[in-house]
Amino acid sequence: MTKHINIALVGNPNSGKSSLFNVLTGLNQQVGNFPGVTVDKKTGKCAIGENLSATIIDLPGTYSLYPKRADEWVAYKVLLQQDSDIKPDMVVLVADASNLKRNLLFCSQIIDLKIPVVVALSMMDLANSKGTQIDINGLERELGVPVVMINPRKNKGVPQLKKIIEQTALNIGVPAKDFINSYALAEDAIDDVKKLVPGLSAYTALHYLINHENFILDTALQNSIEAVEEKNKFNPTKTQAEEIMQRYGRIKHIMQQTVVEADPLKKALLTEKLDDIFLHKRLGYLILIVVLFLLFQSVFWIAQYPMDAIEWIFGKLSGFLTTVLPQVWWSDLLINGVVAGLSGILVFVPQIMILFALITLLEDTGYMARISFLTDKLMRKVGLNGKSVMPMISGFACAVPAIMSARNIENRKERLLTIMVTPFMSCSARLPVYTILIALVIPSKLYFGFLSLQGLVMMGLYLLGVVMALIVSYIMKFFINIKEKSFFILELPVYRAPRWKNALTTMIEKAKIFVFDAGKIIMVISLLLWTLSTYGPKERMAKVTAKYDRMVVSDPQKADEINKHRKTELLQNSFAGILGKSIEPSIRPLGYDWKIGIAIITSFAAREVFVGTMATLYSVGDNADENNSTLRQKMQAAVRADGTKVYDLATGLSLLVFYALAMQCMSTLAVVKRETRSWKWPAIQLVYMTGLAYLLSWLVYIIFK
Repeated sequence: MTKHINIALVGNPNSGKSSLFNVLTGLNQQVGNFPGVTVDKKTGKCAIGENLSATIIDLPGTYSLYPKRADEWVAYKVLLQQDSDIKPDMVVLVADASNLKRNLLFCSQIIDLKIPVVVALSMMDLANSKGTQIDINGLERELGVPVVMINPRKNKGVPQLKKIIEQTALNIGVPAKDFINSYALAEDAIDDVKKLVPGLSAYTALHYLINHENFILDTALQNSIEAVEEKNKFNPTKTQAEEIMQRYGRIKHIMQQTVVEADPLKKALLTEKLDDIFLHKRLGYLILIVVLFLLFQSVFWIAQYPMDAIEWIFGKLSGFLTTVLPQVWWSDLLINGVVAGLSGILVFVPQIMILFALITLLEDTGYMARISFLTDKLMRKVGLNGKSVMPMISGFACAVPAIMSARNIENRKERLLTIMVTPFMSCSARLPVYTILIALVIPSKLYFGFLSLQGLVMMGLYLLGVVMALIVSYIMKFFINIKEKSFFILELPVYRAPRWKNALTTMIEKAKIFVFDAGKIIMVISLLLWTLSTYGPKERMAKVTAKYDRMVVSDPQKADEINKHRKTELLQNSFAGILGKSIEPSIRPLGYDWKIGIAIITSFAAREVFVGTMATLYSVGDNADENNSTLRQKMQAAVRADGTKVYDLATGLSLLVFYALAMQCMSTLAVVKRETRSWKWPAIQLVYMTGLAYLLSWLVYIIFK
């Protein structure tokens, strides 16, 4: 009979824990949230041996059992058996061999909790390159728990780790020896707590004294532990300091017995040499600008060919269907609703895949953490810190996970400011809007033979979002009255070769998310828009139809031209046309017509819906021989009543600025409410971002008109 256990996977940040989780669980993963908090809950199934299977719980990275952030509290409560859903039978602790002394602090604390532990020693290759030699058998004897060398990136040591886990699972209930003498810290108080809660280890009892207010305990037990604290005059801060001193004293002894480190005067590693360049006080910022420039240029350079191919295919498909299908309502729905909507989804998949692939490569190589380090000084001037950069850069992909990642910022004020300005970052949903509008109003010119004007405008829009985020944060910091000291501690990972397989996997996953998640919204709205654009109040539609029927009868030679005007007027009198016309007066100062007004409204579901909306609106008014035109060609040919182009330079730039700054994402507002636990902040965000977008779009239109 197969035995099943729960294994908590823990470790310091950047220790290789997530890589090991991916290797152990493969595709058998689930991602949710821990109850009551917005911290990712990653679990996966794993076959350990013939008679043993396990659920692996990937706990957030933490440096010790003294939590500060929300994600550290999650890991802490699971390890202290205070999570109502997760009760680990065993712990696999991933320790970075190249930073063993620091990793042993957390390891020693878990050992003293008396949970069965297996230590997976990662990054041995890096330790060896530093000249560090570790006596694995000696380390195992000193710690009293199994130690296994692994390299999850190369899938080395994983079979041996599974074998040790299986052996340890058979001996669950056999505690390891104490790492330090916890009784020496507060003997009487610990004894009193153990009498109240039998079965606790001395070190676990110590944590009951320190953090019992945050544990799942009944009121009577809470009061009893409080009484123990008062009786013994227990001082948690002093006790914690003494504990850490004891642990590092023992760790120093273990390091002397089991680790041989290289001469500190030995030449610097490649990582240190690279940091001399990438973190240089002047050259580092220049390199950062170049990296971001190449990132945005590549979106145009590489994606243009597959985008053109997709547009051509859908143009031909629409033309073919128009010629072979009968002119009935369902064929119109298929061509101008389904095919037009599908085209609006798939045409931007290449750009989204490329953008996510490049961001993944930056993270994988270790350069993304350097961006945080470089920008900390600037961030502090506007009320943020270097850790705010990671959510903001993630916002270039999607604001929803970016805002959720802001929970890693310990300072509440800096976290709130980061949440409030992150939506200014131009997410991938804006990318389809930028692309089609830039192609419409910005000439395809090259400067110096390689600098694309369209790429420069794209980069300018991204920089506009960054600059506005910094300005708004600077102003807003004076109005958010939260006083709390801020610290910026960042571990710089070593530079590593990118994992191309990881980038490819991310590209495919993000494309799937866009097509199947955002795509569903776009398709639903495209079909809804087709309905709203095709039908209207019966009397009005009948009046228009009768008017043009009489014109055809009186002048049959001009039937084609008359029918073209008929379709345009029917669209204007449809439900969509009435809605667009009703808001047109408020957006006319920005240079927008009623069709753009409809697109702005539908974009609140998702910004990328703008393109699907345009595809549907311009398809509904088409003649049969125009159906094989691309959306860009249709928008390029659009004119106002006075014959002037709808998408001239002034209108195009105004619309680009509006989409760069406006809060047009219901999902983002929902996650802001969830993170701040109040509707106050998303309401403020919606009002100030939309107002700012309207004002600056109006100024741009006035300047370029």
